[in-house]
Amino acid sequence: MELERLLRSQGFGSRREARALIWAGRVGVDGCVCEDPQARFDPEGLLFSVDGVEWIYRKFAYLALNKPAGYECSRYPAHHPSVYSLLPSPLLARGVQAVGRLDQDATGLLLFSDDGSFIHRCTSPRKLVPKVYQVETRHPIDDRQVAALLSGVELHDDAQPVSASACVQLFERCVHLTVTQGRYHLVKRMVAAAGNRVEALHRVSIGGLRLPESLSEGQWTWLDVPEMALQAQGV
Repeated sequence: MELERLLRSQGFGSRREARALIWAGRVGVDGCVCEDPQARFDPEGLLFSVDGVEWIYRKFAYLALNKPAGYECSRYPAHHPSVYSLLPSPLLARGVQAVGRLDQDATGLLLFSDDGSFIHRCTSPRKLVPKVYQVETRHPIDDRQVAALLSGVELHDDAQPVSASACVQLFERCVHLTVTQGRYHLVKRMVAAAGNRVEALHRVSIGGLRLPESLSEGQWTWLDVPEMALQAQGV
């Protein structure tokens, strides 16, 4: 693949902008500056740099972000900063999208990708991808509430009761709740229907992929092939 085309595919501007970067000596390949836009390279696993920042060529981008509270999952937020502001500009330029959403006050695992097939597999209601949330509640959680969440609670906009796949009590006011749907404020509405109120909501995992413990709030990381294979087990 020509170097200018490779840069464009990775979010480094138009053809003219990619050429300008190369001609200016701002692009390196395997540690050496390359000033030829037409130089050809095998893109698979290629290490390149732009302005001293190293990147690895990836046909598709798969990312995990530890979402902080106070961010909206929208490119055009209404009241709070966008989660997209936490990602570097080349990733935005190549069109990564949030895979599903988290409320602005919710925290935890949020996936991004520019692979439409992957996004569909993760968000399609038919795939029943399990999502685990750590839920902190206002009032103590009793056995009756746990039973209601597992057997199904009635929501105003659903003709059938909605149930959790699992509900594991961690502390007096904290559970791990697993759901396979992705509706608006779903966990909050389910907990309210069971007779309690969510005070804090943190997504722990999606499918077989857990939020990395080393990932601080507001940080993101690449997901590589082994992790994606693990995620596929949940799909």
